[in-house]
Amino acid sequence: MFPRRVVVKARVVKLAPQRGASRGARFKATPAKAVDAHLRYLERDGVTRDGEKGRVYSAIEDEADGKAFVERGRDDRHQFRFIVAPEDAIDIADLRSFTRDLMKQMESDLGTTVDWIAIDYHNTGHPHTHVILRGITDDGKILNIAGDYIAHGIRHRAQDLVTLELGPQTELDVAAKLGREVDAERLTRLDRMLASEQQEGGIIDLRPHAEESYTVRANRHLLIDRAKRLESYRLAEEIEPGRWLLRSDVEQTLRALGERNDIIKTMHRALEDHGLADERGASQYACTGGASPSLSSAGCWTRDWPATR
Repeated sequence: MFPRRVVVKARVVKLAPQRGASRGARFKATPAKAVDAHLRYLERDGVTRDGEKGRVYSAIEDEADGKAFVERGRDDRHQFRFIVAPEDAIDIADLRSFTRDLMKQMESDLGTTVDWIAIDYHNTGHPHTHVILRGITDDGKILNIAGDYIAHGIRHRAQDLVTLELGPQTELDVAAKLGREVDAERLTRLDRMLASEQQEGGIIDLRPHAEESYTVRANRHLLIDRAKRLESYRLAEEIEPGRWLLRSDVEQTLRALGERNDIIKTMHRALEDHGLADERGASQYACTGGASPSLSSAGCWTRDWPATR
């Protein structure tokens, strides 16, 4: 049995220059306008499970005042921004309650109550939550969170909560989810498995033999199918039966491809909101900067669109 997977992306945003900081400090402060714009972005794009406009909420308020939250933090040194995306979020009964439980657990781990707001996104194939956390403790001191906790601790806490609600995954569940990643146009767990199996010269040996790893033995057919998919993208080559060579920039290219697809989805949602999805559909987009459209990481433009300001 396996725990449920949760992806947590974290960013520490510096809001005001630290006292005594020298010119050329590692991080530049984020302008107040950019902080306001980030809140407007979250409020604009958030969507509830029922398809209604998303609402900012907090630990105790179902409709929190996002602007008041930003104003409270004007003099904070920094804030934390998290994206929490349970793999099985669509099966979670209430994403808002899950987020509140996670933040309560974080408060217990950090030894302080915290000031935060969040908004849920149910308008993608993978529901997720954006959380903004003030970088200040309940007694007014600067809140610093250990890098290891940001990188691993929050994710483990979130996984425990999802597993508690939905139960652990079976091997069949895990295999089914991996199977859906074979054709994904983004960086996947299968790609990371392939990378971890690289031998001298970057060769990946997927042939059955006594020295093969458990990863290959348990997922051989999926890894072979993914390698073939990467070959169709010209990111891998089968140099002999069962032995593969990945291109050196495979991870970078797949990340860029995933980001490009996210941008296109965001543009499509915006067009739908303005009733323009049919008029300016996917067939009117072209991507520049690559020999293969499916691999282009460059910008996208539209055909036959009038110039706008």
